[in-house]
Amino acid sequence: MIYYIIRSILFKLDPELTHKFIIKKLSIIGGTPLEKLFQQRLISRPIKCMGLIFKNSLGLAAGLDKNAECIDFFGAMGFGFIEVGTVTPVAQIGNKKPRLFHLIESEGIINRMGFNNLGVDNLVHNVKKSKFKGVIGINIGKNEKTDIEQSKDDYLICIKKVYSYADYIAINISSPNTPLLRSLQYGEILDDLLNSVKNQQKELAKSNLKYVPIVIKISPDLSEEEIIKIADSLLRYKIDGVIATNTSINRSLVNKLKHAEELGGLSGRPLQLISNKVIQSLVKELKGRIPIIGVGGIDSLIAAREKIAIGASLIQIYSGLIYKGPNLIRNIINYI
Repeated sequence: MIYYIIRSILFKLDPELTHKFIIKKLSIIGGTPLEKLFQQRLISRPIKCMGLIFKNSLGLAAGLDKNAECIDFFGAMGFGFIEVGTVTPVAQIGNKKPRLFHLIESEGIINRMGFNNLGVDNLVHNVKKSKFKGVIGINIGKNEKTDIEQSKDDYLICIKKVYSYADYIAINISSPNTPLLRSLQYGEILDDLLNSVKNQQKELAKSNLKYVPIVIKISPDLSEEEIIKIADSLLRYKIDGVIATNTSINRSLVNKLKHAEELGGLSGRPLQLISNKVIQSLVKELKGRIPIIGVGGIDSLIAAREKIAIGASLIQIYSGLIYKGPNLIRNIINYI
């Protein structure tokens, strides 16, 4: 009840300013005795995936803690794993404001942030300071000013810099908010990226004496044929996992609602059905050979169970946490 009162106040303010304010306060609390005030009684549900041991199957999706400022705080809330980023080689301010919108009636969020972040070196510095004992994923992308033909270099730069500090690395090629980024999901340019990433992973595994899984985050707006082709590439290059899905440009379920016409990626409850369809298609093609991390529209225990039931090995939340608060974490972990 207290959370919903606080939420009702915060939702009347500018969404991005509110987000920045909260992240700043949480970064101060994390790692201090005040952190214990947010700890929850949770059942231990360890799960093995990609060669890693996760404390439980629920993770925080990328985007909420872009610069890895609040890892310890979110860890105290009970997440089995935390994915930070998306981070780029060089800091960038992202797209023009306003660029974050709450669709309250549908419990959705539209953002067109554009990979605003403080750069990979800053993120690594924050990850190194973290005391979180769970799994940390680092989500990486390309700088907007990097030509799409050279985007592979940005990913390789980030992989090299984060490799020693990540438990897994997520390759974001599916955000709708960076021009042409989604074209990296198709054909020869995808194959070239995956081949290069995999080769670098092999080299870094040798030099670091540590194998860090690499997963690819894909769009919810892919056709069945496109999903089949991506799945084939993931298998061919022995990618370690796939995150399904990123935000959507599909507005069919929020049509005529306030802010629904804003450009950007839609997340939250309206994404549940869309992301589930992609997961089901991946399950059919991958046949258990690559684990799927399911994300999109998880706002309840039942929504979480649906993701697992259709084939996701792990799940992540973001918008659901904004709308439902910490109780969502407890309900999912304790009863999934």
